[in-house]
Amino acid sequence: MDSSTLGLLVALLIAFLLVFGPALLGIFVFKQKPIMLKHKDSGIRKTARLGWSWTYYYFGFLVPVFRGEILVGVLHLVITIFTFGLFQIIWSFLYNKQQATRLLTSGWVLADTPDVESFAKKKLGIID
Repeated sequence: MDSSTLGLLVALLIAFLLVFGPALLGIFVFKQKPIMLKHKDSGIRKTARLGWSWTYYYFGFLVPVFRGEILVGVLHLVITIFTFGLFQIIWSFLYNKQQATRLLTSGWVLADTPDVESFAKKKLGIID
């Protein structure tokens, strides 16, 4: 194998790891933990997640837009543009917790098993 072929293979491996490495880390290392929420007035149930958001890492401001938080998505887009994408990488570690906090302060309550609720309260800093 000549040096140009080897260089191309190394470049492809690096590109592969940069693109798919975060998703692999998210699956095996930074696992998301689903928590069930229930709206206290309507009884509607929804799943929130705690942990690293691989969807936010790849899709950025579109995640809050598709989850119904349009103004949050627009704000994230503006900040991402001004930080040349660095915000999106950092915020992927924080987004799920922030979204769960926003839901819990707007009429949603924890509605899961006691051990999952205990985990969520600890992660979100909820004091009984």
